[in-house]
Amino acid sequence: MHNFDQAYEEWIQKNIAEEKNYRRHELLEKGLGHGTVEFLRSIWFPTLGNFDYLYPEWEVRDLNNGFRYLDLAYRPGGAKGCIEIQGFGPHARDLNVRRFKDLCWRHSLLSLEGWTILPTAYLSIKEEPKQCQQLILAFIGKFTSTSTPSHLSSTEAEVIRFSRRLLRPFTPLELANHLNISDRHARRVLHKLVEQQMLRVASGNKRDRTYKLR
Repeated sequence: MHNFDQAYEEWIQKNIAEEKNYRRHELLEKGLGHGTVEFLRSIWFPTLGNFDYLYPEWEVRDLNNGFRYLDLAYRPGGAKGCIEIQGFGPHARDLNVRRFKDLCWRHSLLSLEGWTILPTAYLSIKEEPKQCQQLILAFIGKFTSTSTPSHLSSTEAEVIRFSRRLLRPFTPLELANHLNISDRHARRVLHKLVEQQMLRVASGNKRDRTYKLR
């Protein structure tokens, strides 16, 4: 597997080479912001190992027919996923009213255009990387079926995807409702995945346990 620096440079150069829009081309030539690079280095790449379907400085129109640029757009199959890195820069600690209003407008308009927005705090990237990585798995799970080990059955694979999307421990009953199977069947599947060390028991006794990804 490529290391981050090599994969990142290849990804940036590919975006630059393929971009015909001079505005975005110029932005990419200048390089990405520190917060975005740290997100890619500490969160995205360790979680996925690639930059597939991810586009930096993605251009969108605003209400006044001007242009705005998303930190990162995730677009498998034309989907509209947006990752915005918040809170890094000289004014991060003193977000003024005007900037705050603009940020709210930005997110509102993107939502109305069908974008799923994932604001990510720079401090969370630095202080809570594991939680951020789980969040990314849940985020991409909204748009695409993430890979699961090939030896799993279709039901077991869906349990793993369900676990990634949920981001919290879940009960056998929640899984049973999701898969439309019996509670007993759900418990058997969960027990098998625990034995395979794909899941672990998060809390509870034998009948009231909750489960989560290892």
